[in-house]
Amino acid sequence: MTTDTAESLSAAALRERLAAGDPVTLLDVRDRAEVERWRIEAPSLTRVHVPYVKFVAAGVAGDATDLLPADVREPVVVVCPHGAASAEVADGLAAAGVDARNLADGMEGWARLYDRTVVAEGAATLHQYSRPASGCLGYAVVADGEMAVVDPLRAFVDRYRADAADLGVDLTYAVDTHVHADHVSGVRALAAATGATPVVPRGAVDRGVADAADVETVRDGDRLPVGETGMTAVALPGHTTGMTGFAVGSAGDTDALLTGDSLFLDGVARPDLQEGADPQTQARTLYATLTDRLARFPDDVLVAPGHADAGVASDPAVARLGDLRTRLDAFAEDEATFVERTTRGGAEPANAARIVGINLGTETVDDGTAFELELGPNNCAAGG
Repeated sequence: MTTDTAESLSAAALRERLAAGDPVTLLDVRDRAEVERWRIEAPSLTRVHVPYVKFVAAGVAGDATDLLPADVREPVVVVCPHGAASAEVADGLAAAGVDARNLADGMEGWARLYDRTVVAEGAATLHQYSRPASGCLGYAVVADGEMAVVDPLRAFVDRYRADAADLGVDLTYAVDTHVHADHVSGVRALAAATGATPVVPRGAVDRGVADAADVETVRDGDRLPVGETGMTAVALPGHTTGMTGFAVGSAGDTDALLTGDSLFLDGVARPDLQEGADPQTQARTLYATLTDRLARFPDDVLVAPGHADAGVASDPAVARLGDLRTRLDAFAEDEATFVERTTRGGAEPANAARIVGINLGTETVDDGTAFELELGPNNCAAGG
């Protein structure tokens, strides 16, 4: 193929275009299995899949533009796993007169996008971290010169440190809401890098956390101070036996509820991902969490979940509890219907068993392996 160079587009620049609703044709040159496993999602995106090997053949025997739809809409952004093969394809298309761009660093670059948005300001300021590639959400609770990070990702430990420095605060806690099955926890790495206290629910320790003596544990009602305010642990079991949310605010006054993997904005968590736990029992427990344990929180409490749909939405993923009570089936169903619907199963998160082992501390991997293992959809929401 030609050595002419196409323009390179960063993942952040592509996200901005898609979030603004600008039309883009995404030419994905990965293998079909890779495309089906995970891909970039956006309403304004037109998707075209042509494997790289076909462009190689066309470069030898014909015109690479013949592989595109006759009515292809430009610009065409070419994507591959790491940005090398897509750069070659984009160069060939640009030389043939197509407005083609290469997605710099490919899907790996997309997976490294991480946004931070202020979602609530009260006794503490609540920041939401969002990973567009997977929909994973995390939080920073900041008050009086201190900061706690909830559900940190190992891939972004340096980001949390940099944000704490930019905000002029000390990072005091690194907290997990449960043993995650879809991404590698950053609690240990963040604690080691900053001196923050690592915190996990007592239920996570009961599942076999390897270094239990080196972490602080919380049970329902325990409080973690952040400056003059803080977070109160709220038991929200069902997705896992130890799933624990956090009520953010001064004692007795909740500004926001971090629901982890229990209640999402468009549904509820799956009850069938914890090895050794009966999904039917877990589903009944989750039903009790929604109908009983959350009943003490008023409608105006802001729900900040642990996951949202992957994509490029620019608004933070939060909602009032009352709105969720009104529009989600889970709050209107009887227990039997809820259990049947939420235990239908489906594809598990990529490499779930191995990721759980890493998060329990029973398996050790390097940073590069950890990053690769968690690529793909989180698949932590219940079907139906």
